[in-house]
Amino acid sequence: MGTVALFAPAQAARTERNPVDIYLAGLSATGRRTMAQKLEVVAGLLGYADARAVVWDRLRFDHVVAVRSGLSDFGLAPATVNATLAAIRGVAKAAWSLGIFSGEDYNRIATVKGLRSSRLPSGRALTIGEVTALFDACYEDKTAAGRRDAAILALLLGAGLRRAECAALSLSDYNAESRDITVQGKGDKQRLMPLGDTANHALQDWLQVRGDWSGSLLCPVGKNGAIEQKGIGAPAIYAALIKRGKAARVARFSPHDLRRTYTSGLIDSSGDISIVSKLLGHASIDTTAIYDRRGEAAKRKVVEGCHLPYRRPL
Repeated sequence: MGTVALFAPAQAARTERNPVDIYLAGLSATGRRTMAQKLEVVAGLLGYADARAVVWDRLRFDHVVAVRSGLSDFGLAPATVNATLAAIRGVAKAAWSLGIFSGEDYNRIATVKGLRSSRLPSGRALTIGEVTALFDACYEDKTAAGRRDAAILALLLGAGLRRAECAALSLSDYNAESRDITVQGKGDKQRLMPLGDTANHALQDWLQVRGDWSGSLLCPVGKNGAIEQKGIGAPAIYAALIKRGKAARVARFSPHDLRRTYTSGLIDSSGDISIVSKLLGHASIDTTAIYDRRGEAAKRKVVEGCHLPYRRPL
């Protein structure tokens, strides 16, 4: 990317009480990384070496408008541009809270509107054939890794967990008697996720080989089949899904596509998007609707229910 030299650094960056640090500290670990990267792009556009070097109290409405135009000119998706604007507003609010930014300037920056778009949503929902093939690939692997990966699929497809949520689970989060798991979601919000029979069976089969030692619910399995008594990270879960996808000859998918699959299936079977939203831990039903990937078949199903009193000519 080039630079949009909006204003040159006029003084050294404040290293103490930096609004970037204040803003990022209030985000989750994943959100912190994402927004930090976006703020680095903003810093480059403003002519600074990094985000913490920006003299944020000199930021004004016209600078933010120029940043929005610069990001759009680079061909970034509207959602990416809007997320970057949200990061700028977050830092500006932190600067105002620290007393180094006027309320008037913050309010002006907050009025900078994001880009509007009508792009099709990203991601996809897997077919029942693809889901079956993934579980079959795990079944054919008679090692502990096969059972563990089946449990991972059960948590992602049968409970709609995010990859990071799945990796963070402890044995104590699983209640075999009530068949549910306690999930630590975004924003330090907990939710109780009920498990269906098949998802619960997959977890029980994994625990038979894992053992009952306290600690992470999921853990690494060595090449020799030995189970290591420690947790696994989100990247390891991603690697496991890639491995099973290749073995099952399933077209490339992301871990979040499994969450989309779970969401689409629940909305299709229940028709109650409000309950589905609570299961997913979404703050808004609008967010849940974005995950719906039922596609043209769902539209056709609804349309077929519309009957008209039309009589065909003889």
